Amino acid sequence: MANLTTTYLGLNLKNPLVAGSSGLTNSVEKIVEMEKNGVGAVVLKSLFEEQINNEVNVLLSKDLQNTAYPEAEDYIRTYLHDNTLHHYIELVKAAKEATSIPIIASINCVSGNEWMGFAREIEKAGADALEVNAFIVPTDRKIKSEEIEERYLEILTEVKKVVNIPVAMKIGPQFSNLVSMVDRLYAHGAAGVVMFNRFYEPDINLDKLAISAAEVFSSPADIRQSLRWVGIISGTLKRIDIAASTGIHDGEGLVKQLLAGATVGQVCSAMYVNGIPVVKEMVDYLEKFMKKWNFKSLDEFRGRLSYSNLPNPVLYERAQFMKYFSNNVNE
Repeated sequence: MANLTTTYLGLNLKNPLVAGSSGLTNSVEKIVEMEKNGVGAVVLKSLFEEQINNEVNVLLSKDLQNTAYPEAEDYIRTYLHDNTLHHYIELVKAAKEATSIPIIASINCVSGNEWMGFAREIEKAGADALEVNAFIVPTDRKIKSEEIEERYLEILTEVKKVVNIPVAMKIGPQFSNLVSMVDRLYAHGAAGVVMFNRFYEPDINLDKLAISAAEVFSSPADIRQSLRWVGIISGTLKRIDIAASTGIHDGEGLVKQLLAGATVGQVCSAMYVNGIPVVKEMVDYLEKFMKKWNFKSLDEFRGRLSYSNLPNPVLYERAQFMKYFSNNVNE
């Protein structure tokens, strides 16, 4: 029988399928259901500092009396901050008590001090690892790209100072040299990278002439971007764990990412669209795939089609579509 066990961030997983951070992982009941359907680990919904700040601003705007006295405003900010953090800590503890799989916390902050404060309390609560959900939108033309990259490294460095649990950086693909960036993250203490973050994307509502949110769920086609970079980075940087995220909607998607070199695959949108039992279908497909090719363990095929293992790695490098690579499909 195929052995699906693996390690990610130094944690032992029964299989390489991880439930990614989402509203579904904000409920102990749903996390238990995910475990029953076979996920190897769960990443809790991110604790967003920005959301806390928005809630504070909404509450203050409802009653001007709250802003008339500085003490009242400070009390509201402190209460909402502490209350939200308390609920998150309780989620970590409850998820750990209710399951036997690794529970990975996730934080997203906008100010330097909060990264460290949140991380420290989350470790105390018993989280097995921490996913740092970071994205800096560069809107200032005067800031150089290297300054933005340094900010990611500073965040990681500050978090690593206050926790001993493994830390993974969840990033986007918008770096001029992604391979170098991941290498630097590893050098600054990241045990893994999650590729890629699915960011909020705007759309324009033509009926209302207003900005609205674009589609929030990924599609199977979205796997292409992460597949390219998983293949390149896993084949170039051997020491850091890679969680492939965005576009894994079925067992085929999971297997493709593993063949490209992913340590684990994160699933999120597929559970929203098809329900949590889709996880079991993915794990079953992985077992059937391994049986078909007589693979006894994941290590026998993980990275088999990564950048470094291809006789013609230009297939990962191509940026433009050419007939030579298109299987006789016209450009």
